[in-house]
Amino acid sequence: MSDLATQAPDASQPLTRDQLAEIVAADIPSGSFVNLGIGQPTLVSNYFTPDQNVTLHTENGMLGMGPVAVGDEIDDDLINAGKIPVTELPGASYFHHGDSFGIMRGGHLDMCVLGAFQVSAGGDLANWHTGDPKAIPAVGGAMDLATGAKDIFVMMNLFTKTGESKLVPELTYPATGLACVTRVYTDVAIFEIAPEGVTVRQTYGIDFAELQSRVGVPLLQPK
Repeated sequence: MSDLATQAPDASQPLTRDQLAEIVAADIPSGSFVNLGIGQPTLVSNYFTPDQNVTLHTENGMLGMGPVAVGDEIDDDLINAGKIPVTELPGASYFHHGDSFGIMRGGHLDMCVLGAFQVSAGGDLANWHTGDPKAIPAVGGAMDLATGAKDIFVMMNLFTKTGESKLVPELTYPATGLACVTRVYTDVAIFEIAPEGVTVRQTYGIDFAELQSRVGVPLLQPK
């Protein structure tokens, strides 16, 4: 879908959001029907290759979404669920919001990429509310996606602004979905979540020992 492909990232440096999006895009199987959540996941649409034949769904009622629109491509009536202007690919279709949620709830999506406030070692997801009474809850379709999509990837910064890990032993924020996340992509590490534990697939700008010291979850190294 895009010609924005970049050079392989330098493992000695944290990933940029675009580098992370490119890695996520490359990991999505060919022929998948995919929903991209608001925030960081939106960038993933820019890095699919034509031979992947990925069909993007957006919950406001569209199949066949293309990359983010720029310049003369922008049509204010053509946006994704995060209100970002997008493009359409040949064969794109539009439908009622209720039908869109039927796609999500009916198990018709192979994968969803979501942002998160927290992910637990067991794959539980929290991404709609921090529990702060002053915060405005914003669940949207996240619960429908977390339970309806066949697989869930998460994109997020690993640490908060005050240095706490967002990968946690157990959620302390209200849950969006339970045992639904299988992979977590962050600026400094990629994690695989499975019944046997959390495996670090790759690190960026941090070594395994430092990562383990800052994350309160036992981590496994690849075999």
